[in-house]
Amino acid sequence: MFAAFKRRFWQPPRAHGEVIENRTVSFLELFYDLVYVVVIARAAHHLAGHVSWRGVYEFAVIFGLIWAGWLQGTLYYDVHGREDGRTRTFVFAQMLLLGLLAVFTGDAATTTGREFAVVYAIFLGLLTVFWYTVRRQDSEEYRALTGRYLTIMSLSVLLIVVSAFVGDEARLIIWGLFVVSWVGFSLLLTRNAEFAQELGMTATDSMVERFGLFTIIVLGEVVVGVVEGMSEAASPLAIATGLVGLMIGFSFWWTYFDFAGRRLPDQHATPQTQWILSHLPLSMAIAAAGAGMVSLVEHADDSRAPAATAWLIAGSVALMLVSLVLVLRTLRDWDRLPMLYRPVARVAIVAAAGSLVIALLRPAPIVLVALLVLLMSAVWTSAIIQWMGMENPDEAYPEPH
Repeated sequence: MFAAFKRRFWQPPRAHGEVIENRTVSFLELFYDLVYVVVIARAAHHLAGHVSWRGVYEFAVIFGLIWAGWLQGTLYYDVHGREDGRTRTFVFAQMLLLGLLAVFTGDAATTTGREFAVVYAIFLGLLTVFWYTVRRQDSEEYRALTGRYLTIMSLSVLLIVVSAFVGDEARLIIWGLFVVSWVGFSLLLTRNAEFAQELGMTATDSMVERFGLFTIIVLGEVVVGVVEGMSEAASPLAIATGLVGLMIGFSFWWTYFDFAGRRLPDQHATPQTQWILSHLPLSMAIAAAGAGMVSLVEHADDSRAPAATAWLIAGSVALMLVSLVLVLRTLRDWDRLPMLYRPVARVAIVAAAGSLVIALLRPAPIVLVALLVLLMSAVWTSAIIQWMGMENPDEAYPEPH
C-alpha cells in the first residue's frame, strides 16, 4: 500500500528537461495565483495612502519581492510540477505562507518589516527545499548548475533573514539589492541558450498563460483603485473621473493582450529571459497606476491634479508602454510580422513620452486620464491601420497551441 501511495499520490518532481508540451494551466495554479491578489492589493493600498517618491520606492521594492516569489513558484510548477498529491501539498503550503505574508505586506516598509522578512524567508526556504528535491534526482550533467542555483537560493534566504534584524532603511536597501541581484542572476544563468533549453527553462504555452493571468491580477488593482476613490468622493465629477480612469485599465488590457498575450517569445535564452524580466516593470506599473487612481478620484474637483498623483499615474502608463515594447521585441511575431510590430513599438514609445508631458502639465484629473486614454488609443489605432493594410490579416493572430 505504501509503494502504491508513493507511485500514485506522492511522485518525485519531474526531472530537468521533462517538459510537458501543450500543457494547460491547472486549477491549482489558478488558485495559487488568486492568493497573490490579496498580497498585491495590500502593497498597492499602502502606496495609495502614501503617494510620494518615497512611497513609490517602497512599493517598487516590496512589489519586486512579491513578483520574485511568484516567479520562483511559477517556474518550479511549470518545469517540475505534477498533478499529484505531493505537488498539491507543497503548493498549499506556499499559499498558507502567502496568506500570512499578506498580513504584513501593507506596512512592510515600516512597522511590520521584520515580520514580513521572517515569513518571506520561510517562503523562500520552502522553495529551496523544492528545488533540492529536484537536484537529488538530477543526472550528473545538471548537478553543477543546479548546485549553483541552490547556493543562490540559500544565500537569498540568509540575506532576507539578516534584513529582519536591521533598521527600516537598511532593510529596504537589502531588499532592493535582493531584487536587483535576482534580475542579474537570471540574465547570467540563461546566457547560454543550450543550457537553458536542456534545463527546461524555456517559455512554454502554460508559462505564457501564467504571465497573462498575473497581468489580469494587477489589472484588478486599477478597478479596486477607481472604486475606492469613488467611494471616498462620490461627487458627479468624481464618478465621471473614476469611470474615465477605469478606461486606463481597459487600455492596459487591450494593449497587452492584443499584442503580447498568448504569444511565445523567441526560442533563444536571452530573448526569453528578457520576456520574463520585462513583465516585472510592466506588472508593477499597472498595479501602481491602480493605486494612484484613489488619490486622483478623491481630487477630481481640483483644478489641477496633485503633482505626485499625476506623476504616479502618467509615469506608470509610460513605464507600462516602454516595458511592453521590451516584451514585443522578444516575441517570435516581432520577426514574423514586422510590418505590424515595428510601427506599434514606435508609436508606443512616442505615447510613453507624451504621458510624461501630461504629468508635467498636470491638467484637471478628468482631463489627465482622458488624455492618457487617447494616447494609448493611438497605439491601437496604429495597429489597426497596419492590420487593415495586411494582405492576410488573420496571420496576425497567434496560432492555437
